[in-house]
Amino acid sequence: MPVAPADRRPEPSPVSGAPEADASYSVRAALRSPRRLRTEVLAGLVVALALIPEAIAFSIIAGVDPRIGLFAAFTMAVTISFVGGRPAMISAATGAVALVVAPVVADHGVDYLVATVIVAGVLQVLLGVAGVARLMRFIPRSVMVGFVNALAILIFMSQVTHLVDVPWGVYPMVAIGIAIIALLPRWTTVVPAPLVAIVVLTAAAVIAGISVPTVGDEGALPETLPQLLIPDVPLTWETLRIVFPYALAMALVGLLESLMTAKLVDDITDTHSNKTREAWGQGVANVVTGFFGGMGGCAMIGQTMINVKASGARTRISTFLAGVFLLILVVGLGDVVAIMPMAALVAVMVMVSVGTFDWHSIRPSTLRRMPRSETLVMVATVVVTVWTHNLAYGVIVGVLIAMVLFARRVAHLTSVTRLDSSDEDGERVYAVRGELFFASSNDLVYQFDYSGDPERIVIDMTDAHVWDASTVATLDAVRTKYEARGKTVEIVGLNADSAARHSRLSGNLGEA
Repeated sequence: MPVAPADRRPEPSPVSGAPEADASYSVRAALRSPRRLRTEVLAGLVVALALIPEAIAFSIIAGVDPRIGLFAAFTMAVTISFVGGRPAMISAATGAVALVVAPVVADHGVDYLVATVIVAGVLQVLLGVAGVARLMRFIPRSVMVGFVNALAILIFMSQVTHLVDVPWGVYPMVAIGIAIIALLPRWTTVVPAPLVAIVVLTAAAVIAGISVPTVGDEGALPETLPQLLIPDVPLTWETLRIVFPYALAMALVGLLESLMTAKLVDDITDTHSNKTREAWGQGVANVVTGFFGGMGGCAMIGQTMINVKASGARTRISTFLAGVFLLILVVGLGDVVAIMPMAALVAVMVMVSVGTFDWHSIRPSTLRRMPRSETLVMVATVVVTVWTHNLAYGVIVGVLIAMVLFARRVAHLTSVTRLDSSDEDGERVYAVRGELFFASSNDLVYQFDYSGDPERIVIDMTDAHVWDASTVATLDAVRTKYEARGKTVEIVGLNADSAARHSRLSGNLGEA
């Protein structure tokens, strides 16, 4: 059982400095508590059952044999349980990664896919060590809410295909499964409700002889254990040229989804995770997965929500056992797993999507109180994510829109005031207030009366801050316009940072 240093002693977060996780949720504490251990074991079993059809489906998207996706789910989950920075988070083969690597398989074959996964893992390790996780601080809450809501919608949409053109028996089975998952926790939480739903519906389908789609219909299950594999590709620059663009895209998409998922789990569990460790841990997991012939992956938000929210898991034990149970189920108990009705897993995922969606964010009262810019960012994140089926694209667009709207809002807080009482002795003083950067300083040049002002002008910057070269260039332009009319300009009141930037750049930016 994995007992990593972060589980014995909470690590400080590289961003917040807070402990990684509550000591009561450590592996050692779970092993000493039969109740907690039972929760972790059963959560791992439920996640393993949910992973099987997902891994098969993502294998089909990538254009590879289902075994490649299933083996990736096993190696990713087991490896990340040791090296990851967010306990209880599930990593496996994912749709986002499958979409990125699909062209490699189509154009160059499986061996180049394996090489791509290994290179992507190395890149993730390098990015993690370089501190890319610190960029998470630039993701605003509205983007996070949009990410969660889009995720819930995508989870639900992924189940629709299992509800169209299917035998009528699927619909009552899904309804019964949803009822079990929703109502059982009111009476007992000894056994996770999703697991009960899966067992009950499978037993009902077998005993009653109900003909409905099963897990076995999704694809062939492996009959052997994964084996160490060295990709059969030439070790040349040409090979690197082929795989590197896909590897870089896979590394970035995987890190973004994993770090966003880790932050979401932090919020749900009221604990902090080591994002830097999670970043390079994802890389290690992908390298291991590549050398076992897997298609690679990243954190899986849906399965993570099953593990953390629906099943109550909190430690690395559940993640480790999810991978172990997956291998046991598909290799040792493949015949049993194959007869499970897809309706049971659809019910589980539908309830996960309902539980994941932030319903408070779309209440009329919330929308009335929330600034329109915040709502726009949230909606844009949801729309782009759902439209592209790529969480990374949605987050990037959301962050860009948030940055633009923030810059626009701050720009309006800048003002230039003429102090009329200063017009004595041929001098006029202008007081500039606010944060001066490219968005707010461009109009600064139009706030002065170049022809009507006296011979000496003082620009008081006591209540302003110069942030960039655009502002320095604007101040140079103001000075140039006055000097062209034979007038002198003195800039006073700059704080230390602004003065240093102004003295370094003023006069060295070319013609304004």
